[in-house]
Amino acid sequence: MARKVLRIIQIELLSLVSLVLWIARRRHGVPAGATAVPYAREQAPILLIFLFVMVVETVGIDLLLRAIDVPEGLRAVVLIGDVYGILYCLALGAACVTRPHVVTPGELRIRFGVYFDLRVPRDLISSVRLSRNYNESRMVSVADGRLSVAVSSQTNVIVQLTEPITVVRPLGGRAEATTIRFFADDPDAALRSLKQATPAR
Repeated sequence: MARKVLRIIQIELLSLVSLVLWIARRRHGVPAGATAVPYAREQAPILLIFLFVMVVETVGIDLLLRAIDVPEGLRAVVLIGDVYGILYCLALGAACVTRPHVVTPGELRIRFGVYFDLRVPRDLISSVRLSRNYNESRMVSVADGRLSVAVSSQTNVIVQLTEPITVVRPLGGRAEATTIRFFADDPDAALRSLKQATPAR
């Protein structure tokens, strides 16, 4: 339990760091010569809607509390909580933008913001192909040896491995996977970069 709490705290801190990287227009973990594979575009409209609703709610609640003469101390606590929620929503989007998937000659790195990070050695990759799926139930899931890293319930690239790889879930749970499904904004470009980085068999 304590490990999970520490992991949640780490996630929140790294998300806020991502907001700083986003403001500075920098990316995390994309070395020179690597190919970044973005995946954040699909979820941007949803995050913008959430942000709009949260801002309206924050203003509305503050006006309501003022109207019914709630003490300033309590109003301040509620306002701080609401503003932090807005900041965290921004940080989530920033984390996905600044931490794309990465393809290098040595590995495929699959990420979802600061929540998930898997490094797959290229010599474990036997094949890659496009396959669109719109029914993923969770952001990161592992079932029957298949890892799915979805954006807005979607994946569109499948990577097949020659042997199982250990997957660490966002809160520390472990599982084995031989098939990886993930989402890329431009799946065709992702496929080209993966085929270039993957030796023929």
